[in-house]
Amino acid sequence: QVQLVESGGGLVQPGGSLRLSCAASGSIVSINDMGWYRQAPGKERELVARIIIGGSTNYADSVKGRFTISRDDDKNTVYLQMNSLKPEDTAVYYCNADVRIRVFVTYRDLDVWGQGTLVTVSS
Repeated sequence: QVQLVESGGGLVQPGGSLRLSCAASGSIVSINDMGWYRQAPGKERELVARIIIGGSTNYADSVKGRFTISRDDDKNTVYLQMNSLKPEDTAVYYCNADVRIRVFVTYRDLDVWGQGTLVTVSS
């Protein structure tokens, strides 16, 4: 019904930048929260940044001042601009969205995840 497709991951040197994109598709009525999480090898998945409809954001302390989350509601897309990347930012980055769909005469809220995109920060 709803899919999230991430793009933009890859290999970058320390201090470099990457921009991740996540596009939602399907029978979407609206999208409330959108966010990015990451999971490094051997670690639990953690919140990186989140943005709600209207534009309010919150970030993990480890990325504040370096990462910026934004969204384009016309395109149902969320972005993560990552600057001053560090080796400890290496992880699989997952997009997440709280999506409202229509089911017959009512609505249903779905918690949707993307497939993940690998970001590797290494020299």
